[in-house]
Amino acid sequence: MRRSSGRALGLLAGFTLDAAIGDPRRAHPVAAFGAAASGVEGRIWAASRGRGVLFTALCAGTVTLVGAAAQRLASRSAAGSAVLTAAATWTVLGGASLAGEASAMARALQADDLTGARRRLTALCGRDPDHLDETGLARATVESLAENTSDAVVAPLLWGAFCGIPGLLGYRAVNTLDAMVGHRSPRYENFGWAAARLDDVVNLVPSRLTGVLAALLASAVGGGTRQALRTMRRDGGSHPSPNGGRCEAAFAGALGVRLGGTNVYQGRVERRGFLGEGSRPGTDDIVRAVRLSRLVGLAAAVLAAVLALPRRGPVDGPRCGPGVATGVALGVATGVALGVAPAGPDPRQLARYRRRLSS
Repeated sequence: MRRSSGRALGLLAGFTLDAAIGDPRRAHPVAAFGAAASGVEGRIWAASRGRGVLFTALCAGTVTLVGAAAQRLASRSAAGSAVLTAAATWTVLGGASLAGEASAMARALQADDLTGARRRLTALCGRDPDHLDETGLARATVESLAENTSDAVVAPLLWGAFCGIPGLLGYRAVNTLDAMVGHRSPRYENFGWAAARLDDVVNLVPSRLTGVLAALLASAVGGGTRQALRTMRRDGGSHPSPNGGRCEAAFAGALGVRLGGTNVYQGRVERRGFLGEGSRPGTDDIVRAVRLSRLVGLAAAVLAAVLALPRRGPVDGPRCGPGVATGVALGVATGVALGVAPAGPDPRQLARYRRRLSS
């Protein structure tokens, strides 16, 4: 088995673990990192970009170095590479929690439980839920699903494919820091600048890949690829995020709904451009968006595994090539097709560290 084949198998195994059992119920490493980063912030915060650069470099750099050390340890054998890559992938992915929380939102709306639905929204995004009706809650959920499909699934898988464990852990550190300090507020206007800009850079390619995959899979939710791609190209730049708009526009086109508009964050009103055409999303569209998100995640996992497969280099032991990776991918697809139920912790416990507060 070649060592880079171990990386491919590890990515698929980690994705399977996330789909099957979700996040660790206690002592989640991402939450632990967020708590540690909060402690560092408390010591070095200042209303300056320079301090923000130091904070981001210190926190993200330390995690990336830990990942590099783990990668070096894993490089001793293909089996070790597969195991450690699987553990890292499972740790950084959030697809099951994302889909589970969105599905719970759909169930609450189907039961006309607006109070419960409004409480749940805080685990998906940072907008004020108090005055949102069913349509507003559905729109917020679909938009969060679209953006976080990239942030929580596609991006870490892509970084893992090219950079291995350092890519997986480093990406999650950057994205978590952005969720913590990258949003607009008097405290983080300057201090969070570095984290926000770095997050924009590392998500530049993954967000567009997410949009393309959503378009290619649009027929699975009753949409069309051409419409989704056209909407992505036309409306993707109408969003304040250089990356989130591409994902949301592609989902809007694939679902045939209209996203965007006015959002309220902690009393601050933000007016955004519209994405897509048609009616505003409803509860049924949340269900369709969850399905699309899961399919995009599955496609990204298979693509990441293929990208991680060896092209050249020495062989250590029996050869393990595309056949094994394809077999595992088919197993993952079967599990998804059979409706593997995600299980995991209450997403509210991780909301501060895993969700973009500007969604």
